[in-house]
Amino acid sequence: MKIGLLFGSFNPIHNGHLQIAEYMLIKTELDKIWFVISPQNPFKLNDLMLNENQRLELVKLAVDGNDKLEICDIEFLLDRPNFTINTLIELSKMYSQNIFYPIIGGDNFQNFHKWKEHEKILNNYEILVYKRTDFEENNLLTNKNKIKIFNAPLLQISSTQIRENLKNGLSVEHLVPKKINDFITANNLYK
Repeated sequence: MKIGLLFGSFNPIHNGHLQIAEYMLIKTELDKIWFVISPQNPFKLNDLMLNENQRLELVKLAVDGNDKLEICDIEFLLDRPNFTINTLIELSKMYSQNIFYPIIGGDNFQNFHKWKEHEKILNNYEILVYKRTDFEENNLLTNKNKIKIFNAPLLQISSTQIRENLKNGLSVEHLVPKKINDFITANNLYK
């Protein structure tokens, strides 16, 4: 199987994440997309995070009923902070029958050269990049056979914006699936 890996803290998961996943399923030959929940992003060590199990539950709710979308909690078992290369190596060992494709936003791609062992990722995996408003061509794009760029829909939704809205008592029902909004409200999260 061809599996797209959408990495993130998902703090919380929102409609933008889900629309990127659906877009990639339509525009590529991927069979499924796995949402890889990162308990601790090495670039966001000081960010306040919702408990990892609560974020896992939110992602489960978001993908429930869609057999093309799945959750992946492998990073919960790895050393922290974890690095993408470690996750890719572990997944490739555990599921050697699958081909994995990291999916990253253009904003993260701008810093890809700072990722641990980014050359090893480029040499072993095809990377699917969806453009963001601040996307700029960079020298990594010279490796065209390993990097595919997509003009995914640009949604002005961020987890930061959602957390701020909730903190200020504003509605987020138009930014997240109903199940997510209900879970956040019922558990009084991000207040």
